[in-house]
Amino acid sequence: MKRTSAALLLLLLAVAALAQDAPTASGDDPVIENRLNNLAKELRCLVCQNETLADSQAGLADDLRREIREQMKAGKSDKEIISFLTQRYGQFILYRPQVTPTTYLLWFGPFVLLFGGLAILFHYIRSRRDAIRETPLTSEERNRATELLNTESRKEIA
Repeated sequence: MKRTSAALLLLLLAVAALAQDAPTASGDDPVIENRLNNLAKELRCLVCQNETLADSQAGLADDLRREIREQMKAGKSDKEIISFLTQRYGQFILYRPQVTPTTYLLWFGPFVLLFGGLAILFHYIRSRRDAIRETPLTSEERNRATELLNTESRKEIA
């Protein structure tokens, strides 16, 4: 009796594990699936954060795709679905955030840093160039340089 109940328990656990790992039902309508894939590429997975909803394998991503699929079957447009998701999860769900006053730093910050760095570099190079004074060599310095060059060339020949 114990063996039978243990075998039955193992069988139920195996079936439950297989059911959990089974791929999600992908619907019968290829038009909706194509729309879903295109829309899922524009949305961020809330668990993975650096993957699109289309690329994510997380359980929440499956739930969100299922939710989007149901809304598409209900006749909602892509804009309505995105609006629903941004109301529910915020702007973070958008893989490419919109340009709004709260995201100006995100969109334009790198360019401001680049141009600021170039301005600082330009100013530094100009000030260094102005600080260097070119004075011609005196005849004594010229003779000394010629002498040093001649001694160096003799060492190379030998």
